Amino acid sequence: MRKRAGGGRPRTLTGRLLLWQAIAVLGVLVALPLTIVGSKGGGVRVILVVGFGLAALAGVLVLVVLAGGLSRPLRRITDAVGRVGSGDLDADVPEQGTEELVLLAQTVNTMRREVAARAATAQEERTARDAILSGLDEGIVLFDPDGSTVYQNEQVARLLGGPVDAANRLGPPGLQELVAEVTGTGAARTTEVAAAARTLSATAARVPGDLRVLLVLRDVTRARILDAVRRDFVANASHELKTPAASISALAETIASAASDDPEATRRFAGQLEREAVRLAGIVSDLLDLSRLEVGMEEPSDLRFDQLVEDEAGRFDGRAEQSELTLNVQTEPVTVRGSPQDLALLVRNLVANAIQYTKPGGRIDVRVEANGSSAALVVRDTGIGIPAKDRGRIFERFYRVDRARSRETGGTGLGLSIVRHVVENHGGSVRVESELGEGSTFTVRLPLAA
Repeated sequence: MRKRAGGGRPRTLTGRLLLWQAIAVLGVLVALPLTIVGSKGGGVRVILVVGFGLAALAGVLVLVVLAGGLSRPLRRITDAVGRVGSGDLDADVPEQGTEELVLLAQTVNTMRREVAARAATAQEERTARDAILSGLDEGIVLFDPDGSTVYQNEQVARLLGGPVDAANRLGPPGLQELVAEVTGTGAARTTEVAAAARTLSATAARVPGDLRVLLVLRDVTRARILDAVRRDFVANASHELKTPAASISALAETIASAASDDPEATRRFAGQLEREAVRLAGIVSDLLDLSRLEVGMEEPSDLRFDQLVEDEAGRFDGRAEQSELTLNVQTEPVTVRGSPQDLALLVRNLVANAIQYTKPGGRIDVRVEANGSSAALVVRDTGIGIPAKDRGRIFERFYRVDRARSRETGGTGLGLSIVRHVVENHGGSVRVESELGEGSTFTVRLPLAA
């Protein structure tokens, strides 16, 4: 744009009009006589004031229009940036206005998209972390140095009977003290606590390079029960094996010393020695069967369960007759899939148990039938029955309702435990119904073969 010395050319239409008016007036004034010019001076002044006023008004209007054109896009950009700052990462900043405003909007949109991408990545990582930690069997709780809870997975509520509450209180006694101690000392510690009928192993440790504390809760209830069962098993097995072994040793010494002096006593002691040896062999055999059943069963096959029950129950005809008992067997054809050896062991133990606890003159009924999608084996006796307090424990190893009668009849206390293991290995169930003095009914259900 060209410039003239002495000032710039008026750029607006109003300014140009005023300029030409002023020139025209001055020309007129120069052409008129001085007296006339003097008389017309007041009017010229009015014209000049009005002209300059109109020019100023036009300039103000132009500035208002220009300001509105700048402020509206800027206001829209400001509103959009405010929504982005509030977390609405989908709020698009309008790219309108001057070149500078468009560049500003483009920059803000680029930053918004980058923040949205990072937020999406962080959310995916958080979701993956939560999925991993929720899939663990352990409960995970992360504490800030002030004791507030930063994170806890779903297992915490299951293990503690509820989540860590808003006051960050850990229900079981000892856990809160454990976290506080590790927060203060920084040394990792492990302890066991009781919570919601469970035994929990709690390990607290500082996060590496941080002051936060990570608490890991593990359910060790089953492990502690298995430890107790294992200890009881070893103690009971040792006791059960020790008794017949000691009897055999004593009887052997007695026979050795009385063999020549008292042949009758020797025969009596020899009979006792044989019974104790049979009892010892039975305990060892049952222990071996239990050990094998805990590993699992051999390759299953389809078999006629009714025929197997008839064969195994028939082996007890002589023993039932000797004990003055009536043994009745009724079956209908059913086919199951399983181990013939293990199922035969199941039948033998149930029938032997019924004979053992039924007094002379009693009756034992063995029945096999199909019931829906399962085969049912029912063994009912008219024996001494089982007290209510003992019914929940009769399938435990070495547990006996009547210890004196068991020792008298040579029972090992392992028969019903073997029954339970066989049933579980075959995907079935076993149930007992009993009334004291009126007998017991054992019902075993096994899936029918396809």
